[in-house]
Amino acid sequence: MGILYIVSTPIGNLQDIGVRAVKILIEVDIIACEDTRKTGFLLEKIKDLYMKLFSLATDIKRQNLVSYYEQNEEKRIPEIINFLKEGRNVALVSDAGTPAISDPGFKLIRECIKQGIKVESIPGPSSVISSLVVSGLPTDKFLFAGYPPKKPGHRKIFFTKLKQAKEKVKLTLIIFEAPHKLLRTLDEIKEIFGDVDLVLARELTKTFEEVKRDNLSSLISYFEKKSPKGEFVILL
Repeated sequence: MGILYIVSTPIGNLQDIGVRAVKILIEVDIIACEDTRKTGFLLEKIKDLYMKLFSLATDIKRQNLVSYYEQNEEKRIPEIINFLKEGRNVALVSDAGTPAISDPGFKLIRECIKQGIKVESIPGPSSVISSLVVSGLPTDKFLFAGYPPKKPGHRKIFFTKLKQAKEKVKLTLIIFEAPHKLLRTLDEIKEIFGDVDLVLARELTKTFEEVKRDNLSSLISYFEKKSPKGEFVILL
């Protein structure tokens, strides 16, 4: 049987990719990825690095990329399982960061475990950990809650339960949010938590990296004047 590799890729700066990740991505038979164009671009960028590191020449074939995203996940899982049972090695990647963290992947991993297929993690960049360590907030205990639910009623329950968890365990909360929903989410957090201090991180490791630390009222005022751009990590 082949091996399923869970490969972390850069969240912005291409220089953050690990040597082992480069080797795995070039040498596996198939790469399951969210966006074949983005992963194809990454492969072209790391091809020269691979050749320098291992003194080898190789050809990266586009057909080795298989799309794997939320909408086609159920269809792809049996296909990828078959590849693995045929003895082919597969790398699972997301568009950026560590696969299966608020991205598709855990269902495939779970099925591989069920089928007795070996799963290996190739650790690397993660916006969750990167934002936490620069936030200045306690790092000994934290809860990553992903993206808030879409339905208003569910969102209120979501934030209320997070507040209860934070008060009970004294931990740092970490939430993802899209730019067009940021102000709505900040308003809802303020309604439940009050005008607390929090940290907003975006574009980490990129040219326009920004980490803002302030109370909610000030942050809401700031982003009412400056349109939010990029995916946000909210920490409080």
